[in-house]
Amino acid sequence: MIALENAFVQYGAARVLSDVSIKAAQDEIIAIVGRNGAGKSTTLKTMMGLLPLQQGRRLFHQQDISRQAVENISRLGIALVPDSRRIFPNLSVMENLRMGALAHKPGYWTIARVLEIFPRLQERIGFGGDQLSGGEQQMLSIARALLGNPKILLLDEPTEGLAPLIVNHLIEIFTLVHQQGTGIVLVEQNLKVPMRLAHRQYVLDHGAVAWSGTAAELEAQRETVESIITTGVNHEH
Repeated sequence: MIALENAFVQYGAARVLSDVSIKAAQDEIIAIVGRNGAGKSTTLKTMMGLLPLQQGRRLFHQQDISRQAVENISRLGIALVPDSRRIFPNLSVMENLRMGALAHKPGYWTIARVLEIFPRLQERIGFGGDQLSGGEQQMLSIARALLGNPKILLLDEPTEGLAPLIVNHLIEIFTLVHQQGTGIVLVEQNLKVPMRLAHRQYVLDHGAVAWSGTAAELEAQRETVESIITTGVNHEH
């Protein structure tokens, strides 16, 4: 469905991704894991077209979309929930949701359906974005992305800083979203959430893929993978 193929990305003169190849099918939940500064968010931004490729390709259904503008990539069915959430603080919850559906074709996800899975947003429907808690803002950011009825959902550290109850609720939501036919690429710092959700994992270290494997392979090599995340020791798989 979506892939980066031998991707090299730079911020100015600094190289931040080196020869990264990652792919995700529509029937998969993929996790990208690593320490702060490993290149995880950069990878998602590159998939979304927010960052240009110095080398390599960005693919969607095996078609090269490396030179496509972000708005065109969004219309193909790719949605990003950034770690900064990026909701509109001066708009109400309902207005934020309407913005999510504005430029996309209708589909399974409607305002009624996202309010059903996020009942807290229904309770806060008239509140401004800047009046919401961190967890509520995260729910709103995810709900807004779903209203575009994406084929692939890119989630950048969606559980960071949230209470365990909210994290458990989000895991249930991501499972439901996947069951409705949406592929998910999930970025997290540790393995806790990915091990409950992901079919395959990629571990990034210093802007490169240091390990990749299935959920079963991760279980068998967890100590090795944890060492990459915590110490940055490079192990090729």
